Amino acid sequence: MTKKIPNYYIGKIHGYEARKIIEDYELNYNIGTAVSYLLRANRKHETSKECIEKAREHLRFELERLELYDKNTSTK
Repeated sequence: MTKKIPNYYIGKIHGYEARKIIEDYELNYNIGTAVSYLLRANRKHETSKECIEKAREHLRFELERLELYDKNTSTK
């Protein structure tokens, strides 16, 4: 069963899907989600503010993850 991808996740010129871009670049969850929000930012809502705020949150999550990783590896 094929599910229809919403238009705001598909590029207008080349037709690239956000999920395929994320997969091709092998992005992790937080970065991939942030990229996805940014790619749809001007297309899903009246303004891009909500999507940009969500992207910023996922980038913050990733920074926290990296800081925790650095902290845990530097103590070994």
